Formats: sequence, structure tokens, C-alpha cells
Amino acid sequence: MSAFGWKQVYNGKTPPPGAVVRPGERLSWLRMGGLGAQHVVAMFGATFVFPAIMGLNPNLAVMMSGVATILFLLIVKGRVPSYLGTSASFVAAVAAIRAQGGDSADVTGAILIAGVILAAVGVLVHFGGSRYVRAVLPPAVTGAVVMLIGFNLATVATSIYFPAQQWIGLLTALFVLIITVLVRGFLSRIAIFLALIFGYLISWIADRINDVPKCTDQITTACTGTGHRIDWSGVRSADWIGLPQDITSPTFGELTGPHLPAFSITFILLVIPSVIALLAENAGHVKAVSEMTGDDLDPYLGRAFIGDGVGTAVASFVGGSPTTTYAENIGVMAATRIYSTLAYYIAAVVAILFGFCPKFGAVVAATPGGVLGGITLVLYGMIGLLGAKIWVENRVDFGNPINLVPLAAGLIAGIGNLNIKFSDTFSITGIAAGTLIILIGYHLVHILAPRVGSAPVENTAPITDTPTAGHEGGFRPR
Repeated sequence: MSAFGWKQVYNGKTPPPGAVVRPGERLSWLRMGGLGAQHVVAMFGATFVFPAIMGLNPNLAVMMSGVATILFLLIVKGRVPSYLGTSASFVAAVAAIRAQGGDSADVTGAILIAGVILAAVGVLVHFGGSRYVRAVLPPAVTGAVVMLIGFNLATVATSIYFPAQQWIGLLTALFVLIITVLVRGFLSRIAIFLALIFGYLISWIADRINDVPKCTDQITTACTGTGHRIDWSGVRSADWIGLPQDITSPTFGELTGPHLPAFSITFILLVIPSVIALLAENAGHVKAVSEMTGDDLDPYLGRAFIGDGVGTAVASFVGGSPTTTYAENIGVMAATRIYSTLAYYIAAVVAILFGFCPKFGAVVAATPGGVLGGITLVLYGMIGLLGAKIWVENRVDFGNPINLVPLAAGLIAGIGNLNIKFSDTFSITGIAAGTLIILIGYHLVHILAPRVGSAPVENTAPITDTPTAGHEGGFRPR
């Protein structure tokens, strides 16, 4: 099947119950346009929010997510339908970079190298098979790294976004919980997007009732300085049409627009663990699509890694955010049973056009801190528990100390922001330190254990965090 040239099926009309539209097929152009719009809504909330959390312009991120999606579809030859939105797996590493004095150029430079590494792994998998990845990153290791990436962010949600508007945050978190767990179908897939709208609404209502306290020395983030939860002065001054630029957010501070990357080995080491999370996400995505379509997509796993890596590298080269396959969009496919890649091309083009509307970026940049607190409280925890899901699905045995001890040490090091200092100018901390302990400790004990008569339990199952085709009522964070 070529990347283009979709065959019209069912006379272009809605498929009968139980029927599917395969990746190389399509319905009428009008119906495909509607499906493309659904995919835009599904990715919209997270793809806008996470760049802002990382200090990057959300308009640029959405624009480059469209570009990355097109590149991905071309690289996989249209066989793996997917939308590449902003990855949350890099948020903790970006926070660590900025805590150590790095700026946005340092952030995007480190992310670019991560994209190159992911693409290189994809080349290795494409020509040599996935056994090399499984050997270095078995499920026990992958689950641990994904877990510490999520849990390392705990204080960001509780200490930065929550303090000034805790009740707004708690109500927003409750809303995410209700939509994700109790609501079925498409609405559950756009929980973040709906939570943004809900959070804005209750913040506006609260502003009509009373002003929040002025910011104090202890609470400097998530306050506008005006006594109001919502400050739309930047929205009013933003153009409807224009190129992404640097903007100042009352919640996030400076959000950097297009720029060239800078490179520092210290900062690069901080983001490399996020590559492991992207490997797990992409492998899970390919497996899920394979189950839904009935196609054998194992030969395209390497291409999927390459596509995501190239998308991440290209986006970060111009100042955009890292990308990953989105489970929300898998959910749209599962609900509609329409897997046509044409819908993703349409969504990508719409996203690129959205990128030229600074007004939308300004609205996201003005999101009240309490709203972000509620959303991240749930999302960061879900990222962490995704690691546990990988353990459960791959039956990692924690009754065996060979698995238990090195992972336990690495998790505490990563979540507790352990700083390993090698010299006055070079150190690794947090996620990077935890990942290093996990990798070295796990493989070291697996080498030594057989020599002392304590053979390890081998687990060669593939890395997976797969959402199944029938999964509903929830979404998987990036």
C-alpha cells in the first residue's frame, strides 16, 4: 500500500455495523473531514498544555505536531495510522534542565538528541529485529523508568500549581476523574480538553464571586498579580493570524517561540531516559493498531520508532516540543473502526493551520494555575502507574530480589531527585540518576547471579503499554 491513494469504500457513506475502514481506504471527503476534526479535538488539549508546561510556545508545538504526523505517516508508508502529539515524558527532564539554569535552547537541543537516538534505535530494530531493544530494556527496566518519570513530577503538581487555587485544582481533578472513568466513548478520550474548558468556567465563576489572595513570597506561580484567576490581557492583544512568537504567560512565565537548539552533555543525559518511555509508547501503539486492524505490523515497528524520532528531532530543531503517538487518537479509531490514514493527514493539516493562530496559544497560556494543578495531579500519576502496568502485563516477578532490589534503589533515586556529582562541572540528577542505577544495577546482578548459583528469572516479553482495541472509559497519558 502506498502512502497516498485511498480507495473509496461503502460508496463513501457510513460503514455498516461491525465494518471497518482500513488504512488505505476512505469514505467521502466530507466524512473524512469530520473524522479529521475528531482527531484534532482528541489531541488538542494535551498537545497545547504540555509545551506550555515546558516553557515552549504552544502554537509552535501544535504546528510541528502536524508536520511530525505527516513525516511519521510517510516513513511508515501509511501502514500505522497515528497522530504525533506533544509527549509528557519529557516534562520532568525539562524541569530539571531549567532548575539547573538551562534555557529553552538547551531544552530543545537535548530533546533533538533524544529524537536522533530514538530514530537510531528504530534503524537497529528495522534491520536487526527488536531483540536488541528487549535485551537492553526488558519490561522490568522499562516499567521502572516510566514510573519514575511520572512520579518525579509529583511536586510540580502539588507545590507549584496548586497552592494559590487549591479548590479549583481539586474540582478540576474530580472532573477529569469523572469524565475519564464514568463517561464512555469519545468524550473520555478528550478528557484533558474538556477539563481545560471546565477549569476555565469555574475559575471565571469564582472570579465573579471573589478575588483570590494576592501572591506571596511562597506563592509566586499560578498567580496573575491582579487578584484574579483569569488574566486575558494577553489573549486580547494576540493576533488571530500570525507566526508563533515568544509570549509571556501569567501562569507559565515566558513561552519561547521559534529558535535554534543548543547542546550540553549534562542536559542531554537528563532527557535520554525519556527515550525509553517513547519506545514503550510506540511499541504499544503498533501492537494496538495491529490488533484492531488485524494486520501484522511487527515489520513496521522499527519504522514507527524512526518516524517518531525524526518527528521529535525536526520539531525541536525549530523550537517545538517532543512528539509521541497518542492513545486518545487510538481511542477515536477504536470507537469509529475507521483506520484510514487520510483522517490523520487531514488532522495534521488542520493542526498546522491552528499553529498560525496566536490567539489560541494565548488562551492556553492564560490557563489558571489551579486548573493545571488538577490536570497534572491526575496525568503525572497516570504516567507513573503506566510503568506498573508494563510490569503487570509482562508478569515481572518482584518476589525475586534480582528484579526487586536494583529497581527499588533506582526508583527512590529518581523520584527523590538524587544528585550524583562526578566533578565540579558535571553531575546527573533525578530521572537520569535513577535510570543509570536501574540499568547498571539490573544488568549487573543478572550477570553475577548465575555465577553464585542464584539464576535470574528471564522475561523476554516485548515492551508494551498497549491499550487494547476495546479499551474505553479512559485515556493513556503520553
